[in-house]
Amino acid sequence: MDMNQYLSMFIDESNDHLQSLNDNMLQLEGNPEDLGIVQVIFRSAHTLKGMAATMGFEDLASLTHKMENVLDLVRNEKLKMQDYIFDTLFKSLDALESMVQDITSGGEGKADVSAIVASLQAIESGEWTGGETPAATTTAKPVESISSAVDLDEFQYSVLDQSIAEGHRVFYIDVLVSEDSQLKGVRAYMVFDLLERSGEVVKSFPTVQDIEQEKFERSFSLYYITTKEAQELEKSILSISEIESAKVIQLDQETLQQMTNQAAAAVEAETVAIATAVSQEIATAVKTEEKPAAKPAAPTKQAAAPSRTIRVDIERLDVLMNLFSELLIDRSRLEQLASETGNNDLSDTVAHLSRVSSDLQNIVLKLRMVPVDTVFNRFPRMIRDLAKTLDKKIDLVITGAETELDRTVIDEIGDPLVHLLRNAVDHGVESIAERVAAGKPEMGTVNLRAFHSGNHVFIEIEDDGKGIYREKLLQTAIKRGVVTEEQGAKMSDDEVNQLLFAPGFSTADKISDISGRGVGLDVVKSKITSLGGNVTIHSIPGKGTNFSVQLPLTLSIIAAMLVRVGSEKYAVPLSSIVETAIVQREQVRNIHGNKMITFRESLIPYLSLNEVFGVPDFNDEDESETEIVVIRKGDRLAAVSVEEFIGQSEIVLKSMGSYLPSIEGISGATILGDGQVALIVDPNAFIK
Repeated sequence: MDMNQYLSMFIDESNDHLQSLNDNMLQLEGNPEDLGIVQVIFRSAHTLKGMAATMGFEDLASLTHKMENVLDLVRNEKLKMQDYIFDTLFKSLDALESMVQDITSGGEGKADVSAIVASLQAIESGEWTGGETPAATTTAKPVESISSAVDLDEFQYSVLDQSIAEGHRVFYIDVLVSEDSQLKGVRAYMVFDLLERSGEVVKSFPTVQDIEQEKFERSFSLYYITTKEAQELEKSILSISEIESAKVIQLDQETLQQMTNQAAAAVEAETVAIATAVSQEIATAVKTEEKPAAKPAAPTKQAAAPSRTIRVDIERLDVLMNLFSELLIDRSRLEQLASETGNNDLSDTVAHLSRVSSDLQNIVLKLRMVPVDTVFNRFPRMIRDLAKTLDKKIDLVITGAETELDRTVIDEIGDPLVHLLRNAVDHGVESIAERVAAGKPEMGTVNLRAFHSGNHVFIEIEDDGKGIYREKLLQTAIKRGVVTEEQGAKMSDDEVNQLLFAPGFSTADKISDISGRGVGLDVVKSKITSLGGNVTIHSIPGKGTNFSVQLPLTLSIIAAMLVRVGSEKYAVPLSSIVETAIVQREQVRNIHGNKMITFRESLIPYLSLNEVFGVPDFNDEDESETEIVVIRKGDRLAAVSVEEFIGQSEIVLKSMGSYLPSIEGISGATILGDGQVALIVDPNAFIK
């Protein structure tokens, strides 16, 4: 069948399974004894293998099968997880991810994974016992063909293995009862009775109870320990009437291991066959569904439940958002016209249109919103690998992963965050020896948090490392020609910290694969700026550093409070407003050259909007009382004075584009119902 129609679904689901495998492997590394996590990992790997095999990507399926064999030993408590096994499995996941990326790019998912396969085979066969990286395994001796395979638990395997080591003979015996036998249970009992006189039966398939009750076809198999020869055993079994054949295979330790693996592989092959059959049945059902029905037939099976989700191209959502933005502008115009004409029928119709469009608006906005967890979930694995490479102990603490951002921002923010996290681990957190000498715990902490504030999302990366020392940073900047000594002497601490974002600037003592090539943070700054965001640095020497990334939601539609200052109208995002109030002129105080007012028993900064934007036809100094909007950024507050409140409205956020330079305090503009343009205030710019 044509699998191309399922390719995009395969890629998406493969990425989901790989992410799940990475996450659970990290959990298992923290708690290697938890077999419940191993079961989850095994199921994900098994599903991925079945999908790859069904789609025809044999290399991907083969590598996943090798991983499964190792995981199967772990979940059956035949193998304990160790650092080398973790590293090998993580390398396998990286290789699988590369294969899926190759498939995404139109390739066949092929990669040279011979070294990883050799390591997995060595772990599986027991040739690796800890320590050095194992060499490629030699070709094992083939096991004689058998009709079925019997799986062993850990105890049974150890009994057989120890018996071989002590010089006893261990046999795998396959017995076939004649087809015309009327008492096959009795014949099987006679075989067991014969064998138990001169040895011990360790495991049989089916079980002894099922054989006694004749719950088997014609054959049964068993593992047997004795001192007798194979030929003697075979002759004795065949001497029992109605026994058609008896195959007796002597095992050594190597072939015993192969037999155990062969049993597991037989179970997996059967599972894959079932999965393939199910996939083919589904595909056949889909093809049948596409054909016009000739005549109704009686249903033979219950129809499968239809899928509840669909995948939509982001460009289509962009078109939908733009069309709805225009609809919202027309709605505002209609509302104003209806109020001016006083026509009741028109007013009722417009009111109904407003309610329907508001519901539509909520749906359109939610379609584009994605939790930042889709970006954050790849960082724990990255931090784990960096910490091992740098021989550091790092605890990554993620909060606010459920915070939602527009899909276009989500797609772009990943790389800048990778740079900042790598910088925090490499330059921020000290080595174990340095942390102990400074009286800090060996384990360094990197906090990655996200939260909403107004019409923005803030993502902070904070470490408890050595922090930024002003003088060292300035000396490096002067040495590299970024600033002069005179310029550096006049710079504030914040301005000095911003030098980290200068092109070509690096404080690394040596170049490594992680950082120190003079690139990285300048790329971060330019990328975040291109998204309409900003990044700031706050650091305490010896205590740690906080990188705060401010990002716009980039939503086309927001709820805002419209205000007037003189002849100008402004829109303040409603999500940034704590409350509105009226203050008397005498309540405004001047403290150390800064205007402040008392709000909720605390002093907060007071800003005049007409002074900030230079509105010529209004001056709040002439007013005896002033309307204020109390705005919030995180835990910090500020009061902004305006002349008049117009009211709440849904507005369309339009970018200023290249027509005007970037203006601090303005995030865009909107078209009002009467056709006027109002600037949208960015409250976060007023709170430093």
